[in-house]
Amino acid sequence: MTVRYAEPGSSFWPVLWAPGFALLGAGVEALSGSVHWLGWTLAALVLAGVWALWVAARRRLRSVCLTDDTLRLGEEELPVTSIAAVEEDEPEAAKVLGGGWTTPKGTGAVPLRLRDGGVVLAWARRPDDLRAALSSLLEA
Repeated sequence: MTVRYAEPGSSFWPVLWAPGFALLGAGVEALSGSVHWLGWTLAALVLAGVWALWVAARRRLRSVCLTDDTLRLGEEELPVTSIAAVEEDEPEAAKVLGGGWTTPKGTGAVPLRLRDGGVVLAWARRPDDLRAALSSLLEA
């Protein structure tokens, strides 16, 4: 199974903000006297945990992966065999793949005509790249 297009929902670098903010806070506190290292360590751990949950959720819900067999958007998978064509014009009303009401912020829509005649919206941060990958896969 070859991956033809992939987009992670997020990288894990935002988790590093927590220790950075804690070090900055400890540095500012050091200017005025003693530093509460336990407090800053706990703050860093709590913030890192919250941001790790946020990153994990974004990676699960906002990732895009196109293989030879499936197109996965978030938690929803669509078999490539059910896609008839990649459309150019975005329809007025169509189901958005991935479980949302609209395409995620910062993404572009890629309309797909299904073999049953319906139209759904795929999405990606680089919609032209996804459209090209889908078109080449469907032509093969």
